[in-house]
Amino acid sequence: MEQNLHTEVDVRRQKIADLKAMGEIPYKEKFERTCTIEEAREKLGEHVKIAGRMTFRRVMGKFGFCQIRDIYSHIQISVGRNELDEEAYNFYKKMIDIGDFIGVEGEVYATQTGEITVKAEKVTLLSKTLRPLPEKFHGVQDTEIKYRQRYLDLVTNEESRQIFLTRSKIVSFIRRYLEDNGFIEVETPILQTSVSGASAKPFFTHHNALDIECNLRIATECYLKQCIGGGIDRVFELGKDFRNEGMDPSHLQEFTQVEWYASYWNFEDNLKFFKKLVVDMLKSCLGKTKINYQGMEIEFDCEWEKIDYVARMRELLGCDFLAITDVNELKKIVVDKKLFTYSDLEECKTVRTLVDYIYKRKIRADIVNPTVLYNYPAVLIPLARRNDNDDRIIDVFQIVAGGAELVKAYSELVDPITQRKTLEEQLEEKALGDEETMDVDEDFLLAMEHGMPPISGLGFGIDRFMQFIFDCPNIRDVVLFPLMK
Repeated sequence: MEQNLHTEVDVRRQKIADLKAMGEIPYKEKFERTCTIEEAREKLGEHVKIAGRMTFRRVMGKFGFCQIRDIYSHIQISVGRNELDEEAYNFYKKMIDIGDFIGVEGEVYATQTGEITVKAEKVTLLSKTLRPLPEKFHGVQDTEIKYRQRYLDLVTNEESRQIFLTRSKIVSFIRRYLEDNGFIEVETPILQTSVSGASAKPFFTHHNALDIECNLRIATECYLKQCIGGGIDRVFELGKDFRNEGMDPSHLQEFTQVEWYASYWNFEDNLKFFKKLVVDMLKSCLGKTKINYQGMEIEFDCEWEKIDYVARMRELLGCDFLAITDVNELKKIVVDKKLFTYSDLEECKTVRTLVDYIYKRKIRADIVNPTVLYNYPAVLIPLARRNDNDDRIIDVFQIVAGGAELVKAYSELVDPITQRKTLEEQLEEKALGDEETMDVDEDFLLAMEHGMPPISGLGFGIDRFMQFIFDCPNIRDVVLFPLMK
């Protein structure tokens, strides 16, 4: 196989040398198109000039067909001696290969079988390829090649083309939807000096010019809330976050997330807003609101079930777990209830991580249809507003469907005294060995001390949602260029 590849590359290298000897430029400067391939398919009877990559060819003596395509569409080209002189036809047969980019000039017609075709009056070599494309009918099958050489995947696999075209539509839809509802997009630092915005393990780096240690952001929350304090009533950012945690089929360390924050909303306002956004987005970008995921049919345009997180956890544990501050005490209850063994819980260093561990395996895993989980333990999220009736509970909602977490939102904590206390508690957890804790972000606290209005914010992971709606086995399937070892 490798020997055949080397032979093919050598043959194409020789063709490039021959082209130059003929005075032909193998890599043209430009080509004047009159329309795209997709537009040409709607121009029956018209003369067009189009361009694309040749992905298929069949030559039958003095006549044949080829196909050119781009990310959006493809079209058949008929090439024959009736339209091209002998020199041009021989050039097409001998010097142009599958994979090359070509320009085609001619009339659009339909064959007897109804295939939209361009009758080539002129074929121009625009860019010569050295390496052949993967075999047409199967495309790229090797996942390693798929992720490392995404361009080959896009050329050969229709499913991948649709995934990434839809991803682009979804990102555009979200931006447009937020802007139409009065939100302003801003940009906040990726390189930061404090680990804040979420409970996660960060990436660290050194800033040479300032001689300081920095971290890559794990969330945009704290800066966006400072924008709210500055008078931007509705604000959002859509960009990359980074979390230096374990890699599995549903997690990447670099991921795309949109976060938005609205003044004077609570989490229930955000829930209504998000539900309308996601239903409208599915209708607009997919043309449907029912998703097939892991063999389950999941409908979003319906009444979403609600689960009280604290109440369900109390049922599981048979006690008021909110009153327990010692992780070992809670572990004993969990083991006595035969929910897990001590070895299962070895990595849980704090009450926060233990509660989250139980939730993910005993509550989240069994949820199929879109479900709103609310009333979270305050220990889980130091940035969320404490409930007015019980400060051990926070005003949070999370949407889960098919066992996957799709979005999290809450009424924001804007009390600077309580906020300082919760961040200082994070330091205590860090001392116990929990690496997924926040720093005491003094700049953020200073902004809060200057005053913030009531706020509700939401974080929505684009990669996870794409994996969900296309039922992809690995989150890398929906990321154009995932990091590889």
